[in-house]
Amino acid sequence: MSQTLEQLFVKYPDLEPCRSSIQEAFEAMKVSFEKGGKMLLAGNGGSAADCEHVVGELMKGFMSPRKLPKEQRDKMMLHGEDQGTYLADHLQGALPAISLVSHTAFATAFNNDVAADMVFAQQVYGYGKPEDTLVVFSTSGNSANIVHAVQVAKALGVYTIGLTGEGGGRLKELCDVTIRVPYRSTPNIQERHLPIYHVLCMMLEEAFFV
Repeated sequence: MSQTLEQLFVKYPDLEPCRSSIQEAFEAMKVSFEKGGKMLLAGNGGSAADCEHVVGELMKGFMSPRKLPKEQRDKMMLHGEDQGTYLADHLQGALPAISLVSHTAFATAFNNDVAADMVFAQQVYGYGKPEDTLVVFSTSGNSANIVHAVQVAKALGVYTIGLTGEGGGRLKELCDVTIRVPYRSTPNIQERHLPIYHVLCMMLEEAFFV
């Protein structure tokens, strides 16, 4: 078991019931990235902010600088030594992640023209490949736009990971793995989601860049 994961339970012993689901989620994410897949993320309100947060940790250095390997550095020299060195020195290793909450023009058009509760599902349909993962946040586990996104992901063969509260709602049955934190109030649930996805991002960084 990862020391990083163990530290989570030292700091947040109340999350011990989530141990196996967190480990399972990590393994699925790791396999996805190893296959060249990407992570799609969806959530509402504070959970939408969590999606953006995860992307920020995966697409650049988090706990390590993620310097480019020599092979990638050499490719940048196409533009000359000075410019190539600048590019190589200011790029960092990335794990591809897309927050589905971020596309304002698309979302407002789709909400208005088609159906608001399908706004994430449409993006999963457009982006999703079998090697990808869809990570969704819903404190209730019942948000309609999240449920529909997971349903489409399942139809496409995309691995689905849900972060919810204790009850799990519909996501408990739909997702391949559901991390259900042992709380029922929205603030308590969201406060525990953050250290969980921080640890998942750290573990992924350790797996691919350290």
